[in-house]
Amino acid sequence: MKKILIITGIAALIFGCGSSDSEKKDASATNEPAAETKAPAADGTTSDVSRGIGKFTKVEVSPTLDVQMADAGQKVFDVKCSACHKLTEEKLVGPGWKGVTTRRAPEWVMNFATNTEEMLAKDPAAQAQLEICLVRMPNQSLTDDDARHVYEFMRKNDGVK
Repeated sequence: MKKILIITGIAALIFGCGSSDSEKKDASATNEPAAETKAPAADGTTSDVSRGIGKFTKVEVSPTLDVQMADAGQKVFDVKCSACHKLTEEKLVGPGWKGVTTRRAPEWVMNFATNTEEMLAKDPAAQAQLEICLVRMPNQSLTDDDARHVYEFMRKNDGVK
């Protein structure tokens, strides 16, 4: 009797957790494609760029680096970000930061930094990153100024002068 229960339980797990190929195709057909992200222009403007989900809809970015902001951003990085992120392309817990300002709009970065949970729940680019890293970024309780300063530090890390 125990063998029958065990076999039945295993069969239920196998068949209950799987789905047919046609179910998978139907589910993927209803998903919206991920929004393509383009780099911000030198003057800080963006077009057809995923800005993420949150309060930041237009961030003014100078073509030259704001050194004071970048220095303040480095202090935030050292305290709240460096345990999980490297300044190279290498993944630590989270992705490396090298080149992030060429791949993501400033609005996206700042929305992700300040609205982490909603971005992970609804933003296709954030969800794709989560699939790679396998660890949810914790809410670091960054202020709007902290987020802007960190973005400027990211620009410095990417070679903006």
